[in-house]
Amino acid sequence: MGSLALILILSYLAGSIPGSVWVGQLLYKIDVRQHGSNNAGATNVFRVLGWKAGLLSTVIDVGKGLLAAGVIATIRIDQLPGQPAFFQVESVIALIAGISAIVGHMFPVFARFRGGKGVNTAAGVLFAITPQTMWIVIGVFMIVLVATRYVSLASIIAALMFPTTVAIRKFVFEIEGLDRSLLLFGTVFAIAIIYAHRTNIKRLISGTENQIKHFRLAHGMRRRGEL
Repeated sequence: MGSLALILILSYLAGSIPGSVWVGQLLYKIDVRQHGSNNAGATNVFRVLGWKAGLLSTVIDVGKGLLAAGVIATIRIDQLPGQPAFFQVESVIALIAGISAIVGHMFPVFARFRGGKGVNTAAGVLFAITPQTMWIVIGVFMIVLVATRYVSLASIIAALMFPTTVAIRKFVFEIEGLDRSLLLFGTVFAIAIIYAHRTNIKRLISGTENQIKHFRLAHGMRRRGEL
């Protein structure tokens, strides 16, 4: 139990690293939570500070998920309390660590609990566990993004595609190594991502959601003199 608690704490602290906030404050002395969509996520960093800061924020956010599920989760524990016999211990621990990191991203202790929506960190978590599935999900994300120019819609559909893809790969194509826990927790991830985007969904329905105007390198509000 002690080592499981350590995994949870370390994963939460890793997730709490507010990459988007710190990149803005340290490099430009700008708090992205006060501009654009007011969200502490990489998408808003692209919008406010440009592609260089946005890319750095994305790398940090994805890296937090990879660190939690791919490294911190490997801390050895003797037993997982109440573990169902049909779940693999390693997958369950990695997913628990990943959830803790996502919670940390959304409610970071290092940024007064005002974080982002967790999409990139969730992607890092799931990349650490099943990279093949995630490449499929990323492909769907890019198709939806190019077709609609809505980052929020692409994120929501990608979140739904993960458990769908896991189910198809496991039960239709009978791919080995895909634990049932991925389907369960993937569904939980999708629900959490959809909930985090509830305001975006309202704007999508009303037709007021922000779209990407073009796919050229974004210079951001800062470079355009809008701050």
